Amino acid sequence: MTDSPHAAKQPTCPICGQPSAQTTRPFCSRRCADVDLGRWFAGAYRIPGQPATEDEKDDSTEINQER
Repeated sequence: MTDSPHAAKQPTCPICGQPSAQTTRPFCSRRCADVDLGRWFAGAYRIPGQPATEDEKDDSTEINQER
């Protein structure tokens, strides 16, 4: 049997590249999931942009206080 271009590939872990596990998708293990979470907490995943101005900072404070 030949490989079809439409054959489903097993997804890989975005941290280490190993095949992902069903219980911890998209990661291969709880350890890799925790590594990813640590990266989020450390601010490693950011969208580049201009720094917020003082007015924008004030607006976000007001919105949070309304909740």
